[in-house]
Amino acid sequence: MIRAAVLAVVAAIAGQSAHAACADQDGACSTEMGEYHIELPKAENPPLVVFLHGYGGSGTGTMKNRGMVKPLLSRGYAVMAPEGLERANRPGVKSWNFYPGFGDRDETSFLTEVVQDAADKFGIDAERVILGGFSAGGFMVNYLACDAPETFSAYVPVSGGFWRPHPEACEGPIRMFHTHGWTDNVVPLEGRLLGGGRFHQGDIFAGLEIWRIANGCVDTKPSGFSTTGPFMRRYWSGCADGSALEFALFPGGHTVPKGWADMMVDWYEGLPGG
Repeated sequence: MIRAAVLAVVAAIAGQSAHAACADQDGACSTEMGEYHIELPKAENPPLVVFLHGYGGSGTGTMKNRGMVKPLLSRGYAVMAPEGLERANRPGVKSWNFYPGFGDRDETSFLTEVVQDAADKFGIDAERVILGGFSAGGFMVNYLACDAPETFSAYVPVSGGFWRPHPEACEGPIRMFHTHGWTDNVVPLEGRLLGGGRFHQGDIFAGLEIWRIANGCVDTKPSGFSTTGPFMRRYWSGCADGSALEFALFPGGHTVPKGWADMMVDWYEGLPGG
């Protein structure tokens, strides 16, 4: 019995060490459907920001964006960066399956799986999970929110919306904070043609119209405006209970801008239940 007890303790310590090894910048946690990177704050049972990398990026690269990750950690949020899958026709290039032909993985199931894995291993608060993403990751955020809005507590895409043809309608309501660069030429506000005209990025303002309808907003006109540093913000109220929709423009291009993390957390924590 003593030997069994010792073995149980050793196994528990080994398990904790294995968990700790993947909770840093370089380590990767594995699940049945893929991998993710995670860093934890000092707080117990922390909320979580899941942030999806852009086309050709990686979860490892996301965690190296310390200008985004460190402010989130300091505010008591865990930060997760899942790994996209390699494109079949582009070896070594990772992205997300948000458009027909882009992959076979059910990304909603994958992201639900990694969040549950983190909750089991690290005590993440699975009820307070924000899904964000940059560029292709931002497109993935919009499509997931459109199809399964109840999956996460809020959606915070950066430089990504929908592709044409836009969805005819989205499920709702949702809580979304969309951030975009005024001079973004990779994902312009008006969209652009890709692949010799085979693909067409959508208009960001047309996407906001879809979200106003999903949220049951009574008017297209913004309810108010504000500024946070370089960010010019507008929001819509008079919408469905539990919904939120805000849009922030900044004067830069295709990037996750400095100051985004704190601004986004302030927005989230100002929501009912945030």
